[in-house]
Amino acid sequence: MTSHQNGTISSEVSDFLLNCFVRSHTWQLSFSLPLSLLFFLAMGANGVLLITIWLEASLHEPMYYLLSILSLLDIVLCLTVIPKVLAIFWFELKSISFYACFLQMYIMNCFLAMESCTFMVMAYDRYVAICHPLRYPSIITDQFVVKAAVFILARNVISTVPIPILSSRLHYCGRKVIENCICANMSVSRLSCNDVTINRLYQFAGGWTLLGSDLILIFLSYTLILRAVLSLKAEGAVAKALSTCGSHFILILFFSTILLVFVLTHVVKKKVSPDVPVLLNVLHHVIPAALNPIVYGVRTQEIKQGIQRLLKKGW
Repeated sequence: MTSHQNGTISSEVSDFLLNCFVRSHTWQLSFSLPLSLLFFLAMGANGVLLITIWLEASLHEPMYYLLSILSLLDIVLCLTVIPKVLAIFWFELKSISFYACFLQMYIMNCFLAMESCTFMVMAYDRYVAICHPLRYPSIITDQFVVKAAVFILARNVISTVPIPILSSRLHYCGRKVIENCICANMSVSRLSCNDVTINRLYQFAGGWTLLGSDLILIFLSYTLILRAVLSLKAEGAVAKALSTCGSHFILILFFSTILLVFVLTHVVKKKVSPDVPVLLNVLHHVIPAALNPIVYGVRTQEIKQGIQRLLKKGW
């Protein structure tokens, strides 16, 4: 790619090379099998969940529409990241074009933020269901889901656009080997010859503003839910209420834990192998996607029954 004199794009590379696990090449073969199994599990389980919710009229409710949004986000994230990683592991296809790299970067940042936002909306759904059950049908409606979907899309599409734009405008002066399996923002930006302070600040501020605010609201929702549940006096009401929210909390815990560990490994990166954050970055795009539909399928009776009915019809 040639440099433009007007400064809009200044780069001498037309593609990048993704160099996975630089210090632990043996990880690639041993890691590729469980990664591929997780990928196919995520694709299959989310596909079954989407089909079940689509075909079962009893599941045409706001809560399951939100779950459908989550499954769609998981599928897109997996397809954006995992096939390329497996192609690197199995066929040494390390090259990725300049624009494909920044497209992958944008999708990863945007869809992870949308997933976090979806968890926040689902936590609010559970808050209304437990704390204001009589008002639930009038608050959580189909119109609410549409408005929530528009909010999730608009907030995260707009707020994450600057990330790839800032990185793509840097001057890379021939350096093209990314020490990562994916086009993570800072892994790409550090190849440039320019000062990347603005990139770092926007990534940090944007990440903590979006994901941090979502986690705070999620924590607040479940704190209010727990307080309301503990005040219930009817026999079995506490167990039923906790079971209703249990699957949501488990999924949010998985999502947040992997993200937290990933952040902590970057903070103490001098004390851990550089390949560990790379490994966690890849796993963060596939483990929640594989677990989300399984946890819901196991813990939600209506979904289990819907899948069973579809299987009987299929046979």
